[in-house]
Amino acid sequence: MSSYRLENTWSPEPAPFGTLKVTLWNLSETPLSDFRLAYTSLTRAMKPFTVSGAELELRDANYHRYAPPTDLVVAPGESWSFEVTNLNRDPRHITDGAKSAILTLDPAGAKTHVEVEVSDLYPEGRKLVEPGPLLPEGKLTEPYAILPWPAALKLEAGETPLALCPAPGASREALAAFSQVEALHRRLYPEARTVLSMVPMPGTRAVAIEMGGDFAEGAYAVEIAEVITLKAADDDGIRHGLIVLAQMLHGATVDAASFRFPASGTITDAPRYGWRGSHLDVSRQFWDAADVTRFLDILAWHRMNIFHWHLTDDEGWRMEVKAYPQLTEAGATRGPDALLTPQLGNGVEEVRGHYTQDQIRDVVAHAGALGITVVPEVDIPGHCTAALAVIPELADPQEAPESYHSVQGFANNALNPAREETYDFLAKVFDEMVELFPAKYLHIGGDEVADGSWLNSHYARLLMEKEGLSGTFELQSYFMRRVAGMLAERGRVLAGWNEVAHGGGVDPEGTLLMAWEKPEVGIELAREGYDVVMTPGQAYYLDMAQAEEWLEPGAAWAGTSTPVHSYTYEAEGEFPEELRPRLKGIQACIWCEHFTSRAYFNRLVFPRLCGVAEAAWTPKERKDLHRYAAIVKLHPAF
Repeated sequence: MSSYRLENTWSPEPAPFGTLKVTLWNLSETPLSDFRLAYTSLTRAMKPFTVSGAELELRDANYHRYAPPTDLVVAPGESWSFEVTNLNRDPRHITDGAKSAILTLDPAGAKTHVEVEVSDLYPEGRKLVEPGPLLPEGKLTEPYAILPWPAALKLEAGETPLALCPAPGASREALAAFSQVEALHRRLYPEARTVLSMVPMPGTRAVAIEMGGDFAEGAYAVEIAEVITLKAADDDGIRHGLIVLAQMLHGATVDAASFRFPASGTITDAPRYGWRGSHLDVSRQFWDAADVTRFLDILAWHRMNIFHWHLTDDEGWRMEVKAYPQLTEAGATRGPDALLTPQLGNGVEEVRGHYTQDQIRDVVAHAGALGITVVPEVDIPGHCTAALAVIPELADPQEAPESYHSVQGFANNALNPAREETYDFLAKVFDEMVELFPAKYLHIGGDEVADGSWLNSHYARLLMEKEGLSGTFELQSYFMRRVAGMLAERGRVLAGWNEVAHGGGVDPEGTLLMAWEKPEVGIELAREGYDVVMTPGQAYYLDMAQAEEWLEPGAAWAGTSTPVHSYTYEAEGEFPEELRPRLKGIQACIWCEHFTSRAYFNRLVFPRLCGVAEAAWTPKERKDLHRYAAIVKLHPAF
């Protein structure tokens, strides 16, 4: 237990964003003097820094380090407070304050770092209301635990079998499919009994697998009689059908009061969208390879087929690149004395983490066996603080610091599009990526480059004059077109966030863009000829708070995204009929700033991820919020 504690409160005055009050309590037995206090927070102090009772020595993105008044001594059991009044925004939730804090003793000498306990953020003088239920009470009209719900089914409930087993004479491929799905079930529910058994016993029911027929990609049909027959034209369809059978039997065994297994009937099913994805940000908070494979298992259980792996950002470069080992040495390490300062949730101990190329191959193979395509992302040209810290020549050293533009508090975090060193670097990175990731698409980010970036760069001014470019976004478009060409040379197609279209964008033919800022952006991109995946923050960003109340954790820039909204939102929205072929699917996005623990991850990601899965698979007219609320209670936790 720490001998020091940080409490933080917020007052709405003065406008527009109020005052953050920070109090450090000395719970040790000795007086506290000659120290520095640092904390990490998404509610940032902004220039010109306005602090009373302390001096802000350094603010690097979300990291703030303060010096106390000269000769301050905090006696045991006493506290020291200061106030910050020029904030980047008004806090709205309990998690908008400090996420970690570090006390540095004897900063000019031995420099000892001590962990500080941190409280939630509370508003002063406001009565706080507990959030209500996030979903309505579940109600079943058909007692089958299937999620996502099938396109069509007509079933009669029956007795719950002991297990399902392959029919006599099953092929090696059928036996392997059985084993694979039961292994998936066992990994997700290690405490549950087997639902798919290789050995027929009294009380089991046989499943015959027939490959072939006129089925769409991933589609399947189940006929339930004395012998259950599963039909599909591809491995994905067989897997989907077996997962549905496993889900029904699992539900009937763990909650017999609510769910049954069918005695007879049919299921005819096919996915609504070809792109049924989830993104995971492993830069802000690193998730080891075992966690990533478990996340893939959860996606497969919900018949999702795209894993968008966000491998690089300002906070860390997480993919081994043999040509640049420094990217995953210094560029993936944060700490009080490291090259990169602590960020959200980071404390005294250095935090580091990256994936070796062998680990990446293992993750890609695991995903492939589950019918999931891994789409890797290196976020360029912006969000590159970690890369620029170790390879500074990718920026313009002549740019004056006062000309830097900030995104999420990170200054001058964009690769310079006018330096050939940038393209030499990317060529080596892409060469290694295409060997690791067989996916058609390589995601290059392209988001959140601050307007005004590069305009004070000598190299950029020369390029603008040579190419007839005007402003940041035409420079970015030039960069993106070169990157698209580099990917094409390597047999890959560019995917990116919706800002890739800025400044003239890239050739829409074959390019896939993700509309995240708001739903209307997706329609605009489709009109411009881009293929689109809809992932609007207002519905599918799973780091958003699930309720408006202060006591509900999460982010708030896109408002509140309740589980009901995530489930009921229709991505097609106002898409004109002629543009709907451009809509390739939908995707959840999981940005991990707030996820400093697995418990927070589970609280915010579920049940909303399951709702996005059903929205991606189930036809609009077959969705049912009350049925979903009853079934989603069975979801596996991360």
